[in-house]
Amino acid sequence: QVQLVESGGGLVPPGGSLRLSCEASGRTFSSYAMGWFRQAPGKEREFVAAITWNGGGTYYADSVKGRFTISRDNAKNMVWLQMNSLKPEDTAVYYCAADRMPRGSTWYLLDEYDYWGQGTQVTVSS
Repeated sequence: QVQLVESGGGLVPPGGSLRLSCEASGRTFSSYAMGWFRQAPGKEREFVAAITWNGGGTYYADSVKGRFTISRDNAKNMVWLQMNSLKPEDTAVYYCAADRMPRGSTWYLLDEYDYWGQGTQVTVSS
């Protein structure tokens, strides 16, 4: 009952910054937990960050903690991923995902999420 569209990906040099956006449609968006995942070529899709329905709680993979920030504005139906101090290993397709019924402790599991965007490519290279 929600559609997600990511944008903001592109080519950025190491140490640079990029902000990804996820725009959601659907009347129940405000009650969904949201997450960001990424998938590099030849690798499994992995958890990056998640945020509770009201933005009161955020969770990050160890690999991005301190560098990435997830945020949301329910009034705008938007979720963002601010990425700073980017590294070549951050190169991946980044996906936005929505969780209709968050359980509070499984925010890092792909199967937790019910809706996915099409992804946006992030390439970190000089």
